[in-house]
Amino acid sequence: MNLALWIVAGLLAAVFVFAGANKLFIPYEKLAKAPGGGWVNNFSPGFVKALGTVEILGAIGLIVPAALDIVPVLAPLAAVGLATIMVGAAIVTSRRHERAHAVLNLAYLALAVFVAIGRFGPESFS
Repeated sequence: MNLALWIVAGLLAAVFVFAGANKLFIPYEKLAKAPGGGWVNNFSPGFVKALGTVEILGAIGLIVPAALDIVPVLAPLAAVGLATIMVGAAIVTSRRHERAHAVLNLAYLALAVFVAIGRFGPESFS
């Protein structure tokens, strides 16, 4: 179970670093024109950059505290935070009738919940 949690946390971290970096470094206008990027038009450029920053910090929080054994309780807390972001993302994409993106967001939500439950419960680091 511990190995599965590490693998899922690593995959989630990679996804969120990539997604966050895109939000931070790709211009707002270009993000809005990208496939599946229409949601950007519902938010300000500052919000999109802040969201990208939070996603990268969440990805770091999934791995670094546990790997370095420095306040490892931050790993499941990061998973809860990323799950919360995915709830919002699923709602936004669902309201925009982008079902495929909503399903993908729900899949990421499920993975984040798996990590949070696993790390708070049977495979905690304490």
